[in-house]
Amino acid sequence: MKTSHNRSHGGEGESEEASEHLIEDAQALLSATAHVAEEKVMDARKRLMAAVDRGRESLLAVREKAVAGAKATDRLVRSHPYQAAGIALGIGVLVGFIWGRRNRE
Repeated sequence: MKTSHNRSHGGEGESEEASEHLIEDAQALLSATAHVAEEKVMDARKRLMAAVDRGRESLLAVREKAVAGAKATDRLVRSHPYQAAGIALGIGVLVGFIWGRRNRE
């Protein structure tokens, strides 16, 4: 479920997409081995199902925290636009200064 919001943040969207693909691949593996009744395979399937469930829960939790953080940041920036612009400018100058020094060395 990739949205336009995810596409605007390259690294975050790619990581989330990779996690979703990993879960889909694990589910496909579980489906492909459903007919195998060996004990070791059944144990491995149970562990994989548990890992997939934990992975899905973790992905949802991270997504919820990211959305909550983005909303909180948005509210803060909207309530203090000049301070936010000043902080962003200061960070930009600092990063530019550090980057410039590194390139000279």
